[in-house]
Amino acid sequence: QVQLVESGGGLVQAGGSLRLSCAASGSIFSINAMGWYRQAPGKERELVAAISSGGSTYYADSVKGRFTISRDNAKNTLYLQMNSLKPEDTAMYYCAALSGPWGNEYDYWGQGTQVTVSS
Repeated sequence: QVQLVESGGGLVQAGGSLRLSCAASGSIFSINAMGWYRQAPGKERELVAAISSGGSTYYADSVKGRFTISRDNAKNTLYLQMNSLKPEDTAMYYCAALSGPWGNEYDYWGQGTQVTVSS
C-alpha cells in the first residue's frame, strides 16, 4: 500500500503562484509514476501532469508552460509548481501514484487539496 498526503493548496489571485506537495509513504518501491489530477465542480476529473520513474513528464495542454511537475526522491515527495494561475485552474487537486505501466489507471490517491484562483 501507498499513502499520499497533499498540501499547499489555498486561495490566490489570478496571475499568482502556488506549489503543491505530495508526501508518499508505504510501499514506495512499487510506484512507477506519479501524477496530479484535478476536478472542478460539475466537471470530470482530468490529469494535469505526471512524471514517470524515468523522469518522463506529461502535461495537459491547458497547463503547459505554466505548471511544472517534479519530485524529490530523497524526500519521497512530489511537487506541482503552478505559475500564472487562472480562475479556470480552480479545482480540488489530487496526488496519485501508479504501480502499473505508464498509461494505466492510477492505483493510489491522496485526499486532495483545494486550489482557488480569484479573478
